[in-house]
Amino acid sequence: MTWKRWLLIGVTVALVAGVGGPYVFIHFVEGKAPAKFSLSASSASPSASLGGAVDGTWRIASGSQVGYRVHEILFGQTNEAAGRTSSVSGTITVAGTKITAASFTVDMTSVTSDKPMRDRQYNGRIMQTSTYPTSTFSLSDPIVFGSVPPQNSPQTKTATGKLTLHGVTKTVTFTIRCERTGDTAQVTGSIPITFADYNISNPSFGPVTTDDHGTLEFKLDLQHA
Repeated sequence: MTWKRWLLIGVTVALVAGVGGPYVFIHFVEGKAPAKFSLSASSASPSASLGGAVDGTWRIASGSQVGYRVHEILFGQTNEAAGRTSSVSGTITVAGTKITAASFTVDMTSVTSDKPMRDRQYNGRIMQTSTYPTSTFSLSDPIVFGSVPPQNSPQTKTATGKLTLHGVTKTVTFTIRCERTGDTAQVTGSIPITFADYNISNPSFGPVTTDDHGTLEFKLDLQHA
């Protein structure tokens, strides 16, 4: 076998390893990111009253989650990364056909993904969670419904409020989906985040590059107090 043929074989192996290797890792080893949040009938308590008053305070219940989603590229292969936490607290206040107030706090130190290396980058240079351990949201304008939403009837509304992330506070407007069943309710939604707006370092590191933006997503299960 001539040296030219050996060179050709070597180049071919390198190409397969350089292209095929990342493809296999991303699509077969890395695994898929969790699905985006959506309303679920499981938010309803089996013992929930089908009547249920709506006025008053609704508190965050178990099952609630907040997290991030961002696109990564590894050697030309696209992947979707996501991290989540269930350490979220807060309340919503309802009066008649309006949500008049809402405030939530998230423990950012508890957000994890499926990769410890990614989590170390997240807690360190990206989100600096030792300095900024929490994020908060507070509703600025009431969310108005034409009438009290019927049971098990999903509603789509727009919310506007103050989001504090990485120590920076911005006004954000985004779409939510909500549904109530008796004394329980569920709210889902996502907020586009441009990292530079919150002085967040671009998540890219090593062979991984990311978009300059991501999504903050949430699923809040609520219990009428």
